[in-house]
Amino acid sequence: MKRTRSRRKPLPTTPVTAVITSLTHDGRGVCHIDGKAVFVDETLPGEEVEFLYTDIRKDYAEAKPTKIITRSEHRADALCPHYGVCGGCSFQHVEANAQIVIKQELLAEQFKRIGKVEIPELWQPLTGPHWGYRRKARMGVKYVAKKDRVLVGFRERRHPYLAEIDSCIVMHPTVGTHLTDLGDMIAQLTIREKIPQIEVAIGDDQCVLSVRVLEPPTDADIEIMRAYGQQHGISLCLQSKGPDTIQPLPGEPEITPTYSLPDHGIEFKFRPAMFTQVNYDINRQMINRVLATLDLQATDTVLDLFCGLGNFTLPMAKYAGFVVGVEGDQPLVNHAMENARHNGISNVEFYAADLSKSLEGQAWAQRRYNKILLDPSRAGASEVLPQLKIWQPDTIVYVSCNPSTLARDAGILVNDLGYQLVKAGVMDMFPQTAHVESIALFVKP
Repeated sequence: MKRTRSRRKPLPTTPVTAVITSLTHDGRGVCHIDGKAVFVDETLPGEEVEFLYTDIRKDYAEAKPTKIITRSEHRADALCPHYGVCGGCSFQHVEANAQIVIKQELLAEQFKRIGKVEIPELWQPLTGPHWGYRRKARMGVKYVAKKDRVLVGFRERRHPYLAEIDSCIVMHPTVGTHLTDLGDMIAQLTIREKIPQIEVAIGDDQCVLSVRVLEPPTDADIEIMRAYGQQHGISLCLQSKGPDTIQPLPGEPEITPTYSLPDHGIEFKFRPAMFTQVNYDINRQMINRVLATLDLQATDTVLDLFCGLGNFTLPMAKYAGFVVGVEGDQPLVNHAMENARHNGISNVEFYAADLSKSLEGQAWAQRRYNKILLDPSRAGASEVLPQLKIWQPDTIVYVSCNPSTLARDAGILVNDLGYQLVKAGVMDMFPQTAHVESIALFVKP
């Protein structure tokens, strides 16, 4: 007997009117229709809106607004003409100051709901440029035969398709204002259909674009790319496989991007695909806040977990007696050591270790550290927290890109390990998006 595939019911075509009561963690408005939560893009609490369903599930639904009947005082008119289609931003409809307030409120709510911890004091938010700040990105590339053009940019919101955009105003203008030019250049290549992405790495004074190629470019392709790079003052590289295969065009010098911390006399070198913070202004402020909070002295022995290429490790070593940096990615550790040598910093050691697994047998993990910095990925640091019983730090600063895992780990630190949460706050690393960068201070009573 032939089975027939069940189909979803057609979505209603009649607009629905409702009042938005709250926001989700990703910045969508929430209302309730017949007891079911509906997540509505680009809406704010208190607004009465008219919307159309885009998806209906058993437990929730999603929608897009067709009309804002009552406008929130915090609503702003999006500056980007592609907003709403391109998935790169989700907060351009929110006034700049209100964005950071919303993120601060979200952080406090997550601490209370997930970690069962109240934040006793909120740090003043760190803020910086709202446009043109993004210096690292992975952009999609797609040749569209019907239009005979190459699209360069980001995916559509909640769709796998590449958005048709000609600029990105949150990207640094070195690249953000040249997406059409870049697409036009790629359209001239014989391998235009064999380029899926471009890795963007913009340093203080350098821009490197690593072009992922599924087939080797011809000599003519290379000359077209070379001319484009020379015209725009950027370095074009080819990436045939993984990040370690990134190489400059034949005959071109290898350009190593750098970013500096002028307050501390430090310069970092990094390879194009390596993780660095996307927002240099906020990164500098964030490092200064960490240093001020730790109040480092020559008698301090500091452990920097998830240290990357030493973004916090090296400035901490300028003021502490000794610092150990630990990171799971060996190439990043190698680069961190290279950056220590480049800056003449010798009171630091770096180790590669999987911090989600047992650290038994690793000498650095058996030492005592009186101060610890945690800066994990979105997954958080819960697996390594039991190790604090060995290290016995009296001060912990936790930098996070995910408030929910920070809140979870705060619950472990406070409720299980006996630390006291002193203060926490947000840092506007990603304006115009719902991403929340945050920081928290814990001390041993």
